[in-house]
Amino acid sequence: MNTKLLTLSAIAAASTLSLTLSADENYAPSGYSIETVTTPDDVLFHITGLDTAADGTVYCATRFGDVWTYKNDSWTKFADGLHEPTGLLVDEDGSILVAQKPELTRLVDSDSDGIADRYISFSDGWEYHDNYHEFTFGPVRDKDGNYFGTLNLSHNDPDAFSLGAMGTSGGYRGFAFKVSPDGTFSPYAHGLRSPAGVGISPNNEIFFTDNQGDWVATSKLHIIEEGKFYGHPVSLIQIDGYDRKKIAAMEPEEFNPFREKPVLWIPHQEVANSPGNPEWDMTKGKFGPFSGQIFIGDQTQSNIFRCGLEKVNGQYQGFLINFMSGFQSGNIRLDFDSQGQLWVGQTARGWGAKGNKPFGLEKVVWDGTHPFELLDMKLTKKGFQLTFTQPVNPNSIDAESLVFEKWGYNYWGNYGSPKVDETPVAVKSVKLKKGNTVIDVQLDLQTDQVFSVKFPSVKNKDGHSPSVTQAYYTLNELK
Repeated sequence: MNTKLLTLSAIAAASTLSLTLSADENYAPSGYSIETVTTPDDVLFHITGLDTAADGTVYCATRFGDVWTYKNDSWTKFADGLHEPTGLLVDEDGSILVAQKPELTRLVDSDSDGIADRYISFSDGWEYHDNYHEFTFGPVRDKDGNYFGTLNLSHNDPDAFSLGAMGTSGGYRGFAFKVSPDGTFSPYAHGLRSPAGVGISPNNEIFFTDNQGDWVATSKLHIIEEGKFYGHPVSLIQIDGYDRKKIAAMEPEEFNPFREKPVLWIPHQEVANSPGNPEWDMTKGKFGPFSGQIFIGDQTQSNIFRCGLEKVNGQYQGFLINFMSGFQSGNIRLDFDSQGQLWVGQTARGWGAKGNKPFGLEKVVWDGTHPFELLDMKLTKKGFQLTFTQPVNPNSIDAESLVFEKWGYNYWGNYGSPKVDETPVAVKSVKLKKGNTVIDVQLDLQTDQVFSVKFPSVKNKDGHSPSVTQAYYTLNELK
C-alpha cells in the first residue's frame, strides 16, 4: 500500500489545518494525563484495531497486517500477513476476530503459546475490488452473539458507480452488515460513506461515525437500524427499485425524506475531521465523573471528545464537547480496560494529524482529582440545562456570560457543507439550580439545528474555569 495516497478528506484537512499544535492550545481536565507506550522497534506500528482482554492484555492490529499483544510491558507478535485490518475484537472464547479488507478472520492460539496458529475465515459475504479505500470496520458483538461492521466506499475507482469521488462496484460497499454467530453474512443498512468507527452501547445498540465528505456535511454519529438509509446515495444501487440512471437523476430533496438524521453532528475542525469508534465509559467511576458517556478520538485533530445522549420523542440526540488534546498522533481507536484506563490506538497513515508522530499507542489515566468541567447538557421545553461537576460561582454567570449560536447544514453531493444560517440566539433567562451545579437557560429553540454554547466566564467557588468552554447540542426533536 502506498502510504502517500490521499483521499479528498486528506486534501481538505491538509489545506485547512495547521498540523503543528502549539502548547497553549492543549486542553485536558484536571487529573487526566497521557502516558505513551513504547512500541516495537523498527515496526510501522499504525494501530487500526484495538481491544483489551479481561486479564489486561492489549491487542493491536496494524494496518500493515500484524496483530500484536502487549502485557507486562512486553510485546509479542500474535499474527501477521493480514490485509490492512481496520478493526479487532477479543471474542468471548478468547479468540481474536479481525476485520481485514476481504473478510472477518478468526485468530486462534490453540496451543496457548501466545501466537495464533489458526487463521479461520469466519465471514466474507461482501466484495473487495482492490481499491485502497475499501476498508472494513468493526466488528462489535451484541448480546445475542451477532457481529456488526461497516464497509467503506471506494475512492476514485473508474469502474465504480459514483456521484463524486466515492463510489461502489457492488458487493455491499457503503453498507453496514450483520454476521450471525455461525458466520452467516447479511446486509443491514446502507447509505454510509466512510464509516470509520463502530461501537455498541450498554443498551445493545449499534452506533457508527461517518467522516465528512461528499453527501456528508460534517462528520456525524448515527445509531444503526436495520434497513435504514444514511444519506450517501450510491449504495442504493443494490436496493430494489433503484438503478444507476434513476439514482443519478434524483435530487437531494428526493433522498432527504427517507434519510436518517444523525444522533450528533460533529462540527468540522472545531471538534473532529475524521472520527473513529465510539467507546462508552462503563468503568463505574474508575475514569472520573463521566460514567456512561461516549468517548471518540479523531485521527486528524489528535484529540478526544466526549458525548452524552438523551431520547426525545423516541429519537436520540445530545451534546458533545472536546475532552483532551495533545496526543502524539491521529487517534482512530479507543478502548477502556478493566482498570479504567482509556487506551488510544494511533495512525496518521499519510492523511496527516496534528500530533507529529506517524503512529503509536497511548493511554489516558485519571489520578482521582475531581475536575471542574461541564458534565452534561440536556434539552428542556424552554431551553437547556447545563450541569457541571462542581458548584458554579453565582457571580460568574448571567445572561451575557452564556453565548449561544445555532446553525444547520446543507444536504447535497458537495464535499462537506459550511454552517448554514449561523445565527446568535438570545438568552432570555439564566437560573442556578441543584446546589448551583445546574444552570437552567431559557431561549428560543428550533429543530434540525446545532446549538453551540460558549461559557468562558463560568467559574467554580475557587475561581477555576473548565478546561473547555464550548459545547454543542444537536437538536432533532423538541420536548
